[in-house]
Amino acid sequence: MDFEISPSQVKALQERGETFTLLDVRAPWECAASRIEGAKQMPLGEIPTRAHQELDPDDHIVVVCHHGVSSLMVTNWLRQQGYENVQSMRGGIDGWARTVDPKVPLY
Repeated sequence: MDFEISPSQVKALQERGETFTLLDVRAPWECAASRIEGAKQMPLGEIPTRAHQELDPDDHIVVVCHHGVSSLMVTNWLRQQGYENVQSMRGGIDGWARTVDPKVPLY
């Protein structure tokens, strides 16, 4: 499985009704400013303490942040922890807003 997935590929997963976890690792204020409906919020600093309790290692997990840098770091870390089906959404929520859903606010 590729480390990154494009916003349009994530949208296609949603449209096909595929089951996956959209994991938003941005700060709470960022999620309040702009969000993708249905995303599970887990701020970056809480990943090490919450991931093993709240995420299923067998699930397909798509990690999203603002521009795609932090989500790639989280993807790498989760894969090191045994989560094999994890991908970072390339471009983050900014890329989502610019290419998939222009109603999502840019910040």
